[in-house]
Amino acid sequence: MKQVGSVCGLERVRQMCQNDAHLFVRPDQIKEEVGKVINLIFEVYINDFGFSRDSFKFRLSLRDKSNKEKYIDNDEMWETAENQLRQILKELDINFYEAEGEAAFYGPKIDIQIRTALSHDVTIPTCQLDFALPERFDLSFIGKDGNPHRPVVIHRAILGSSDRFISFLIEETKGHFPLWLAPTQVKILPIGENQLEYAKMVQTKLINENLRVELDDREEKIGYKIREAQLEKVPYMLILGQKEVEGNSVGVRSSKEGDLGAMTLEDFVQKLNSEMNKK
Repeated sequence: MKQVGSVCGLERVRQMCQNDAHLFVRPDQIKEEVGKVINLIFEVYINDFGFSRDSFKFRLSLRDKSNKEKYIDNDEMWETAENQLRQILKELDINFYEAEGEAAFYGPKIDIQIRTALSHDVTIPTCQLDFALPERFDLSFIGKDGNPHRPVVIHRAILGSSDRFISFLIEETKGHFPLWLAPTQVKILPIGENQLEYAKMVQTKLINENLRVELDDREEKIGYKIREAQLEKVPYMLILGQKEVEGNSVGVRSSKEGDLGAMTLEDFVQKLNSEMNKK
């Protein structure tokens, strides 16, 4: 049995930097703004990182009514906030389950849980309603009626802890990061010394296109270079032999799709830009 607080994969990071934002809204804006947060979460995780919508579990975290002293003492606020979050999830056609006792002391929240590569659920993105801070800081805004009103704070953490998110991403993708995020996007692999000058020219052109490029100019067999680049999870390799030098082209190999054949350098750059622009 896993003990509480035990190390599990890379999740026990040494420090955490919270990816957090705070939205100050009118009470009547809660539904609209929380809906925008949820849509942003889908955009980031599905469009940018390539996860499927089925990867998510939505948990509506409510207060424990049998232990009210743990929470802000305002029954009307709690009922309104919990009902609003429940209605938002229903209107967005999102399957969710409710969990009493998982709310923050200052308000209910939506926790988005994702199943990791190690087969357990972790909460990464969250969206929380906070009625406490506006009260403590005596915040107010002037409404249409000319009178001061108390705003509500929405805590929005799209990546949760960015440190823990990176650990999750490494385990989930096994190091195969999306092209836009890969530390090295292209590795240039000349077959021999005769192709080295051409390889340096290709490297310079790709760097000028703001791509992250490395040149493997070691005197190693091409098969060895390819295997190493594959193990390093570099998205694209450019194999440069005499045929590519004479044809002013590059032999393209994808770490996921294998050999893609020869193409001009301009077509290769366009392919990469097109792939990155989809995020």
